[in-house]
Amino acid sequence: MIYLATASKARKKLFSLFGLRFMSITSGIRESRKVADSGYAALVKKNARKKARVVAGRVKNGIIIGADTIVVQDGKIFGKPKNFKHARKMLKRISKKPQWLYTGVAVIDKDKNKTLIDYEKTKIYMDKLADREISAYFSRVSPLEMAGSFDIQGRGAFFIRRIEGCFFNVVGLPLRKLYLMLQKLGLLGIIAIISFGLTGCSTEYNIVTGQEETYLYGYSTEKEVQLGRAIVKQVEKEYEAVDDPLIQKRVEDIGRKIASVCDRKDIDYYFKVLAEEEVNAVSLPGGYVYINQGLIEKVDNDDELAGVIAHEVAHIVARHSIKKLQALQGYSVLMVLGAVTPGSGEVLAAANAAFTTLLLGYSREDELLADKLGVRYSRLAGYDPRGMLNFLDKLHEINRRKPLRPHSYFRTHPYMSDRVRVAKEELGEKMDFKDYINIEDTLD
Repeated sequence: MIYLATASKARKKLFSLFGLRFMSITSGIRESRKVADSGYAALVKKNARKKARVVAGRVKNGIIIGADTIVVQDGKIFGKPKNFKHARKMLKRISKKPQWLYTGVAVIDKDKNKTLIDYEKTKIYMDKLADREISAYFSRVSPLEMAGSFDIQGRGAFFIRRIEGCFFNVVGLPLRKLYLMLQKLGLLGIIAIISFGLTGCSTEYNIVTGQEETYLYGYSTEKEVQLGRAIVKQVEKEYEAVDDPLIQKRVEDIGRKIASVCDRKDIDYYFKVLAEEEVNAVSLPGGYVYINQGLIEKVDNDDELAGVIAHEVAHIVARHSIKKLQALQGYSVLMVLGAVTPGSGEVLAAANAAFTTLLLGYSREDELLADKLGVRYSRLAGYDPRGMLNFLDKLHEINRRKPLRPHSYFRTHPYMSDRVRVAKEELGEKMDFKDYINIEDTLD
């Protein structure tokens, strides 16, 4: 039997994605927040061990897992808030600068009398939040059970600019770290269940990268589409479609032309407009592209819009979303795959985790490849490929005049000079001096 020494809803929901049976038992201890000379890692490891030991004393046998999380900024520790007033003050402060999130994990195998303790840390970059934004957030999400007063798997994703490290550590439990700890303890039965009984991987030639690429556990096109559908159901529950058939038709018409000339024809493509004012667009596994109404209002013509849509289609062609998910500390795709299997009750949690991950953006290399292919597809579809360059210039000027809105199109994309360089190379044009100095300096 597995026992979780926690009352955290996020940790229990996250752990359930493994497909394991477990029981949650609250330790009842009061976490220490005093840092000795050994530092923050030692503190969370100590608290996690205390929780696991207390629960281990209440059961006869089994595996006990304890965890403790803190947020650290400028030497100050932030745990769970005492009340909403405290949560507001806490979130406003930590949103001003990057912070580190530490989680200690303790695993006790009572049958073998073995204990293993480790930790994970992740750096978090946020938008600076105003009082009204915090109020809007707290009206939808209770911060009282969350270290630092925020989540990343829900609406908190919209003001988290980027992270460095394990995504699931910020959710509440570093799954990759836990998996390695179970391996060290020789808990092969649990590991086999976590892996969903699946073995091996598939290697495919990616026509746009010109490389053999590995996809974990035979992640076929059919499964990619299945995953996309699961995420889409959640997206369309959370966000409203634009109430204007002409705008929707405009995007669909451009999207179909782009899809007809792209390098991937084994899936159908879907294009929808969301009634959101943030200047943003996102692509999902299996051929789904969403464009915010706020972005459409900024373009001057179909050439510029085609550049954006082609960029998102390029992500799908190169299967960037699948690579992003499977690379995220190792096992997120496995969990999502298990969750979207018929009969699973974890579709919602898996879809939320996957969508939030993709909202946080792709790697710099993936984004630049999408720019290059976007220019190519725009031209092949009959649009002026310079539309993408014009749109990038426009967004750069908008950003210079006012701060970035939460989760804007720029937030997860590379520096402007890099994007311009790649686009001009595809067009056969040379960079000029302005291109080299046109660098976005507010991403960090």
